[in-house]
This record gives sequence, structure tokens and C-alpha cells, in this order.
Amino acid sequence: MSEWRRTSTAAQLAAWLREEIEKGRWTGVIPGVIRLSAELGVSRDSVEAALIELERDGVLLAQGRGKRRIIVAGEVSTRKRMLRVGLLLYDASDAYVHYIVELRHLLASAGHHVVLAPNSLVELRMSVPRITRLVGKIEADAWVVMGGSREVLDWFAAQPTPALALFGRASAVPIAGVGPDHLSGLLDVTRKLIRLGHRRIVMLTRPERRIPRPGFLERAVLAEIESHGIPVGSYNLPNWDDTREGLHRCLDKLFLFTPPTALLIDEAAIFVATQQHLARQGIMAPQHVSLVCCDPDPIFAWFEPAVTHMRWDSRQMVRHIVRWVGSVARGQNIRRKAYTKAELVEGGTIGPVPI
Repeated sequence: MSEWRRTSTAAQLAAWLREEIEKGRWTGVIPGVIRLSAELGVSRDSVEAALIELERDGVLLAQGRGKRRIIVAGEVSTRKRMLRVGLLLYDASDAYVHYIVELRHLLASAGHHVVLAPNSLVELRMSVPRITRLVGKIEADAWVVMGGSREVLDWFAAQPTPALALFGRASAVPIAGVGPDHLSGLLDVTRKLIRLGHRRIVMLTRPERRIPRPGFLERAVLAEIESHGIPVGSYNLPNWDDTREGLHRCLDKLFLFTPPTALLIDEAAIFVATQQHLARQGIMAPQHVSLVCCDPDPIFAWFEPAVTHMRWDSRQMVRHIVRWVGSVARGQNIRRKAYTKAELVEGGTIGPVPI
């Protein structure tokens, strides 16, 4: 056994583990974090950091939480090529979202070149012919597609170039995918709203979540509402043009005759736009309507009252994408999906039905 110093950094630990793997100390799978931590006398955090580094280098292949990492043949890491990774954003502003910035940094640190598509899916209006032309002009070895519709992801899944769906309608598409698992949190908040007396609960979602039919989460929430004896229909999942004006028209129509008592809003930008528009009409949360955002956003820390929203760990998703790119670099197109659990963070924007 090579000499090991207790004060070594995670990088030194990774180097030692790589050397031991090459010597054949372990075969098949490497021991887990707890065992390695105890055997080497280092913290579990250091061991985990070292193992993640070996994943990025193509020495190990993760199998998911609670499962030991697979040892890839030692010579594979020397054959690993650096990739051009195409990144197709949902909206142009997503380029500045913290987890996208982190993803680009980590891929670059691993030696890959990230190519940001010049147009977003919103700008391309989720048009497959437009996306086909754009992708044909970009040299990429792999694609990460953010927030794609079912039609868009079906197209990427059928292409020879490996692709991964970050968010989007990927559940029934044979494509690698990663995103938050909103289901339990959304059902929890729906039940809470119903206990508070809400009967007119409306979901505001982008068109790709509604067309050609409602997505899995939307169907689950509607089924939960219906299970409490509350009729559901198009009122609960209204159609609206995917523009600021279209959102305003939808809200004005909703609040004209039978105003909703609660709104479930699928992203922070729409939440802020909705809250602002309603406030101009004198409609406040939670006095007149309860508001829930299905995603987190750092700006919520500045809100008063605090925003009720879903929270999830973006770092897990970023690490999964980096590992997936590493597997593509080794010639593997793994189409596994990984979901990060989202939890409900209860704030002050929900309350009983106004009397």
C-alpha cells in the first residue's frame, strides 16, 4: 500500500485512489464513502470529493445514490476525449442562472468546450424545423437541452448525437434526463390549500407543459383536486399565449367572474410577473389569493411576505450532467434519468380562503 498522509487534500486522495485502482486493488466496484473514510482515516467529505473527481476523469461511473461506483477499465481514462457540448437554453436569460454558470464552469474544468446555442427554445418557439436548422449549424458531440417540449425532446432522442434533457417533458422520451421531482411537494401544497378551504385552484404553466396534453405533474395535481370532490377542467389549467401580454389577459379573464383563490405558478419569472400584475389591480397575497411558486429563486429572500415555493438542490443535477458528459466521452450514451427531490418551503403567500 502506498504511503498515505492524513493531511492530504481531496485531490491527493483522488491521485492515490487512481493509483490503487490501476494496481488492481479493487475490481468491479470501489468501496463506498463510509468504508474508505474509515480505512483511510479521512473525512467523508474528502472521500466524496475525491470520488467525484475520479468520475469526472472517467475512472469511475456513478450508479446513483446509495450504490457503489463502477470502476471503469484503467486504460479507458486515457482514451477519454474532450467534447464539444452544445447547450440549448430554454430562455436567453437562463445563461445567467447560477446552476447554468456552474455547469459551464465544471465542464470547462473537465476539459470540455461548451458551445452556447445562439437562440433559446423560447426564441425558436419550440419549433422542431427551426431547431433542426440551428443544430445543423453547430458542431457538437453532445447536447444539453433545457426545458424542451415533448416534440423537441423526441427529435433530440432520435438523433445520433447523444442528448440530455435538463427539465422539460422527458419522462416518456428515451433520452437521458435530469431535473427536480416536484410531485410530493406539489401534492402536499395542494392538500394544504384544500384544507384551508380552497376550491378554485389554478395552475399557470408554460405551453409546453400543457400541449399537446397536460404533463404528468399537471395531471397529478388535477387528479388530487378531483379526489376531494372538486370538479376540474380547463379553468384549472388555462391556456394562454406565452408572452407578458398573454399572461396579463389570462389573469384578467380568470379574476373577472370566478376568481381563483389559489395559483400554482410553475417558475419564478411568471410568479413575479403574476404578483406584480395582480398587485396593480389591488389583489394581494395572501389576503385575496394564495400564491405558490413551483421553483426556487434567490430573489425570494428579499420578498415580504416570504414566498411559498419548492426548493431543490441544483448541485446534484449539475454533477449528474458532468458525469453524463464524461460517459459520452468514453463512448457511452446512457439514457438514464435522475431526479432531485423537491421540498415545499412554506412562506407567507398562502392562507385561508378570503371571506
